[in-house]
Amino acid sequence: MTETATELPPSPAPACPRGVPPEIAARYYHGFCKQHLWPLFHYMLPLSPDLGGRFDRALWQAYVSANKIFEDKVLEVINPDDDFVWVHDYHLMVLPTFLRKRFNRIKLGFFLHSPFPSSEIYKTLPVREELLRALLNSDLIGFHTFDYARHFLSCCGRMLGLSYESKRGHICLEYYGRTVSIKILPVGVHMEQLKTVLALPETEAKVAELMEMYSGKGRVVMLGVDDMDIFKGISLKLLAMEELLKQHPEWRRKLVLVQVANPARGRGKDVAEVQAETYAMVRRINEAHGAPGYEPVVLIEQPLQFYERVAYYVIAEVCLVTAVRDGMNLIPYEYIVSRQGNEKLDRMLRQGKPEEKKSMLVVSEFIGCSPSLSGAIRVNPWNIEAVADAMESALVLPENEKRMRHDKHYRYVSTHDVAYWANSFLQDLERTCKDHANRRCWGIGFGLRFRVVSLDLSFRKLALENILMAYRRAKTRAILLDYDGTLMPQAINKSPSEKSVEILNSLCRDKNNVVYLCSGYDRRTLHEWFPCEKLGIAAEHGYFLRTQRDAEWKTCVNAADCSWKQIAEPVMCLYRETTDGSTIEDRETLLVWNYEDADPDFGSCQAKELVDHLESVLANEPVSVKTTPHSVEVKPQGVSKGLVARRMLASMQERDQCPDFVLCIGDDRSDEDMFQLITAAAGGDSLASTAEVFACTVGRKPSKAKYYLDDATEVVRLMQGLAYVSEELALTNPAEEDEDSLWE
Repeated sequence: MTETATELPPSPAPACPRGVPPEIAARYYHGFCKQHLWPLFHYMLPLSPDLGGRFDRALWQAYVSANKIFEDKVLEVINPDDDFVWVHDYHLMVLPTFLRKRFNRIKLGFFLHSPFPSSEIYKTLPVREELLRALLNSDLIGFHTFDYARHFLSCCGRMLGLSYESKRGHICLEYYGRTVSIKILPVGVHMEQLKTVLALPETEAKVAELMEMYSGKGRVVMLGVDDMDIFKGISLKLLAMEELLKQHPEWRRKLVLVQVANPARGRGKDVAEVQAETYAMVRRINEAHGAPGYEPVVLIEQPLQFYERVAYYVIAEVCLVTAVRDGMNLIPYEYIVSRQGNEKLDRMLRQGKPEEKKSMLVVSEFIGCSPSLSGAIRVNPWNIEAVADAMESALVLPENEKRMRHDKHYRYVSTHDVAYWANSFLQDLERTCKDHANRRCWGIGFGLRFRVVSLDLSFRKLALENILMAYRRAKTRAILLDYDGTLMPQAINKSPSEKSVEILNSLCRDKNNVVYLCSGYDRRTLHEWFPCEKLGIAAEHGYFLRTQRDAEWKTCVNAADCSWKQIAEPVMCLYRETTDGSTIEDRETLLVWNYEDADPDFGSCQAKELVDHLESVLANEPVSVKTTPHSVEVKPQGVSKGLVARRMLASMQERDQCPDFVLCIGDDRSDEDMFQLITAAAGGDSLASTAEVFACTVGRKPSKAKYYLDDATEVVRLMQGLAYVSEELALTNPAEEDEDSLWE
């Protein structure tokens, strides 16, 4: 899809391509799509077999099979280097995985036309993770409203541990090195199509017929156009009409609710129940409030031609949408454009001037178009009395107010049509995919858990054999290691294993090595955990420093005045009390609020508030407030792990021991200062001219490091390999006696 899109009205359901066996097509569409996904995405849980039905693995397999057939059809026509692929709606949610698996760099967008439910609803789906991962194989994912996008992002955070951020106004997720963008833009109507239909002779004739039927008899028409399904709220609308006629008898013999009931797209017991309830209520209202020649409710069941529906829009004073849940619902948009009309219709409606055009909307707050229609009267469809009051308000509102609301709505609808929506989406898709050619990609995972790892061309995995060879060649080595999350995986028990301690001891015994451990933990804890004689330790992110176990602790910056804790700690205590699962760690020069065990969404939200609060109350204090994964830290200004790296390299340079091998490994933002410093030092006076520098982060993520390892297990394996080389070299080249520490 390389040309500008101008006519892309979304289809309500995908057309099954040729080659889909009928039994798969039925189980795919009427089975999994309509019995599982559609009810769940509209907030209906399968609490009983009658409510959507229990999860059926055979229907899921049919859904996957149908998506696979769609993939085969796409592959017949696609040019993967040039074309953009745009997948639509919940019927094809796993298609992105199949396409991404075939072409790792495919330019792929997905738009969901239905609501996306809250995480509490979505997580009941047995294949929840497969569908999330499939959507994340898209480059751009579109939603009608921020609420739908927010629910999707919450599910990604709670079920996959992914966090999102805003980059220059664009919401983005990092997924195995790929940037997945989120687009929030409601779809629009096809303006040219509507204008063409409004100008048809058939439309004009139908409008004249309806005006004679209603306006000619002094009737005021209120219009509803809905599918006959359980989510469109037809029965609630009828109850509100009944309440209106009870509370305002002056509208009897005058107000008519025309309800166009389109056939339901699904089928089953619930559809039959909605139909039966609708018939009964219409009959009851007409019997109670009708009169000879007057029916307050007119139910139209037979399918209408589009021009006939437009004619009803033209003559309706109010359009009423009371859906209890709907993805977008373009009925209000179509109504607004139809009420704008044209010159011929203006003459028929006796409107002499364009500014006299008016329309009124009463819409449910649970439909996707509601946020865009600021002039509509928004209602909770479950509150019958409130809906009835809104209907009456829409009828009696001053004419000038109706015109102003119509004008505001028409300006928005006419400028945000389907062409605008399609072009905006494609522009963002092109922007998101522009760096595909500059990334190295490969696939991992099986089946629907397949995903693509995408990395910058200069960012690659640290190969064990390469670093071992460099380590073996080197004469003087500098090694800087983070602890938590690097040498030790994130766990409840933070103390190091015997294996890790022995590896560090082995590295420190090598007289050619200077090994430093940099951590945010306090010096007393690190002293107890690491009984290594030659190991240098930087505690509390580098504030305290010692060169070996029997050396005195020194500070990297001037001694800190920690009186600021009296200000910060009460603030942290407030957030600890209001955030269940959070804790406070009070170290010598550091205060940490940790929310690792709190609700991830609430904890992240509270962390942002806490940062703002602390920065406000500590504005005049010599401290900095930093965020790390699952924590907020307050520490003295100027303290960083980069300062530790600078001190170490400077000390080695003073002793004419410039290293020709530098290894630095860390896992979070606090380690980026180390990566930046040692990378910048390459080619400088503090390193040997032939120095090989390895800055390595843990996990595939944006970093100033040029290398990565997948997890702490791989880090330990690497360090074990280095220790083995040191022991091997010691056996082949035994030293006459240990040299004094370079730091003494």
